Amino acid sequence: MRRKISLVPFIFVVTLGMLAFFAGGCKGEPTTNHLQRAAVVETSTPVPTSTPLPTPTATPTATPLPSLRREAKKYNFWIGSSFDAGWVSDDPLLVDMVAREFNILTPEVAMKWEVIHPERDYYDFRRGDGVVDFARLNGMLVRGHPLVWDFQLPEWVLVAYEEGSFTRDEWIDILRGHVKTVAGHYRGEIYAWDVVNEAIADDGSLRDTIWLRTIGPEYIAMAFRWAHEADPYALLFYNDNGGEGMNAKAQAIYELVDGLIKDGVPIHGVGLQMHVALGSAPAADELAQNIQRLSDLGLRVHITEMDVRLQYSSASEEQKLASQSEIYRRVFTVCLQAPGCEVFVTWGPTDRHSWIPGYTGHPDAPLLFDEFYEPKPAYDAIMEVLQKGKD
Repeated sequence: MRRKISLVPFIFVVTLGMLAFFAGGCKGEPTTNHLQRAAVVETSTPVPTSTPLPTPTATPTATPLPSLRREAKKYNFWIGSSFDAGWVSDDPLLVDMVAREFNILTPEVAMKWEVIHPERDYYDFRRGDGVVDFARLNGMLVRGHPLVWDFQLPEWVLVAYEEGSFTRDEWIDILRGHVKTVAGHYRGEIYAWDVVNEAIADDGSLRDTIWLRTIGPEYIAMAFRWAHEADPYALLFYNDNGGEGMNAKAQAIYELVDGLIKDGVPIHGVGLQMHVALGSAPAADELAQNIQRLSDLGLRVHITEMDVRLQYSSASEEQKLASQSEIYRRVFTVCLQAPGCEVFVTWGPTDRHSWIPGYTGHPDAPLLFDEFYEPKPAYDAIMEVLQKGKD
């Protein structure tokens, strides 16, 4: 299933996207919920282009090409990728592909502390606003990411920690201010927030983070409560990697969120990141069992950052791509079939935009589209699942 990428839709999208990105805009309370708004855009007149729409006639028109977005709509399912506002003006081919194939986006870096809160008394929302505006123009939802994490922190936070500049109460004020300011700025615009990201170690203990050291384990519940106060419209998620199957980390995540629920903390779901490699992805039955027990707690489950690394395998390129496609097929099928799993997001739209080569120092091709934006066997596998339908 190889298709050439059309340039027609991108002209209008890029123009409006750039205007929105640089102009910004006020964020008000929504008059309808996020799903209703997305559905209104999705089912109404398509985004106009520079070419006038033809006058309707009795002559049949060509059937639109299938896309992941179009097929997922049949199941009220949300499929997407991480995204960055800079790509709107820099890469029109990518803009066209993303708008055609996806209906949900996650800002990859735009809402992380070092970008959005670079100085203690200054917030820079421009990149985050760019993603939100682009999503709105194209009838997409947005998963905000992340409100609390111990990586990619700004220099002022790291220096203050190293120098012991603040008391516990002052650190609480800093974290509260960040969560409520960021979540409040996007009030009514974000479908779901990754409120706390990667708080648990592989052995099931709490990770030794700056927030655990300065505030204590209470920071997790505090963050969820502050996020809900700032934006009661958003779904609130705990997000982590390595706990997708039935292992010690998965058990610790389960116990954490179960405890939060019992304590009356506003939490609505768990994000399973799914950064995996050939040979290391969870078995289908374990993934299904984990999703089911989280659903039994009344929580939703999202696949939030999936990619499948190839670089550790010595197989041929064709074999690696085939194996990769089967992992994507397996994970996507489990999610689509599970009543509590409604979102599937990859960490990057194409292999050209993957974080993995920069992180490992080795070439890789972990996503659904290759570096030339052509669909890969992994894309075909997901499309086949969507076209086949639920059992």
